[in-house]
Amino acid sequence: MSRVRSFPPLAAPRCRVLVLGTMPGRESLRQRQYYAHPRNAFWPIMAAFAGFAVDAPYAERAAALVAAGIAVWDVLQSCDRPGSLDSAIDPATLRPNDFRRFFREHPQVTTICCNGATAERLFRRHVLAADEGLQRLHCVRLPGTSPAHAALGLPAKQRAWHAALRTALAR
Repeated sequence: MSRVRSFPPLAAPRCRVLVLGTMPGRESLRQRQYYAHPRNAFWPIMAAFAGFAVDAPYAERAAALVAAGIAVWDVLQSCDRPGSLDSAIDPATLRPNDFRRFFREHPQVTTICCNGATAERLFRRHVLAADEGLQRLHCVRLPGTSPAHAALGLPAKQRAWHAALRTALAR
């Protein structure tokens, strides 16, 4: 098995929404960028929402997202996983990120947008269940933006994500 490690969050103290993935895939790890796979719908969805160019350099896209009040991170800090699929994660090896510290440093976050079912399940099981102080957070599962989640097309994913983000940022 291959031990994989996540990145630091893209965030600022004023962010009000935290988008949570499970663990970066192989291409993201190679490029050291969130959602780097060319067929992942994350950046097209966010570009349409926050009004930046989808083909802008990564640093510009990340800065625009944070400026819009949206932080990005992963549930897991590390795990053993061959390949990129969430289903390949060895459950005995997963280690969650330090959310207690994150929420201390980002007190305005009120909504967690989980990028797919696995991110939501792991966040609820390994983070929310372990810390009663986080029960104030509103947690929403959204359709996964990964190309592995092909049940919905980009327009349907975009509608779901945009509706959730508008609601969260209006809180």
